Amino acid sequence: MHVARRTDAVLLLVALVWGSSYLAAKTATDALPVLAVLFARYAISALACGALVASRRQRRHWTRAEVRAGLLLGVTQATVLVLETYGVAHTSAANAGLIISLTIVLTPLLDRTGSRRLPWTFFLAAGLCVVAVGLLTSSTGLHAPRLGDVLMLAAAVVRAGHVALVGRLTVGRPMDPLHLTTVQTIVGSSLFLPLAFTHLPDLAHSSATTWTQLIYLALFCSVFAFLAQTWAVQGTSASRASLLLGTEPIWAVAIGISVGGERLTLWATLGAVLMIAGTYWGQAIERTHRTTTARTEKEDDACPTMTPTSA
Repeated sequence: MHVARRTDAVLLLVALVWGSSYLAAKTATDALPVLAVLFARYAISALACGALVASRRQRRHWTRAEVRAGLLLGVTQATVLVLETYGVAHTSAANAGLIISLTIVLTPLLDRTGSRRLPWTFFLAAGLCVVAVGLLTSSTGLHAPRLGDVLMLAAAVVRAGHVALVGRLTVGRPMDPLHLTTVQTIVGSSLFLPLAFTHLPDLAHSSATTWTQLIYLALFCSVFAFLAQTWAVQGTSASRASLLLGTEPIWAVAIGISVGGERLTLWATLGAVLMIAGTYWGQAIERTHRTTTARTEKEDDACPTMTPTSA
């Protein structure tokens, strides 16, 4: 029981950290250009991952599969962070955290590893999330969606594709999560260095507050969150882990309002409620569908169809 509670606490902490990342990123982009924030986040993460790899008592062999997967996932992850960071710079942290939660219902639609179609109720939950996005993006009246909201919506689509790609490249293959993370952070640092080169003087002369936000984004929202998630999932069920990690948008709204001083209109509040309800509903439907499918396939494997033989 003590171990289970500790695991749950770690997963909730990961969700809280991810939920707080939107306000931290928004505040950092108020002081620095987006490209400088992205380069600093990746560079600090790469240094931290390198230090963790070097500090291991037992060195693990790097495989070509880890490097190839890390290179590809590094590009997709960098794309996600570009869209997220530019998006949160042009919308509220609460909106950003809510819209990105669409990843929960988009990922099963992009994941082709399953052998059976999702039930129609899942698409109903996804439709509820779409209505929620409409309320969030037009919370002050009917108007064209803001640039930040559109970018966060694009980030949710790309992030869902990234998650599906992670599963396709890693499931059933022995890969070290730290190696994968290290390669991805090196890829991101390499991609953003030339783009942020002209902003390096601004980065070097940033205030202590800005550097604190950058270090928090790199060490806590990137390195710690990924490794803690990997550790915690090994000690609990996938269903419980997804339920606890699914509290991320709730934390994003709570932190955006309590710390960032943001406000939700009546329509935006309704959109937030519908978004959280829709993502939880869709998550539960997909989880039940996946469990039922796995059980059915296991029973089919255990009881193969008998073919008649000739005498």
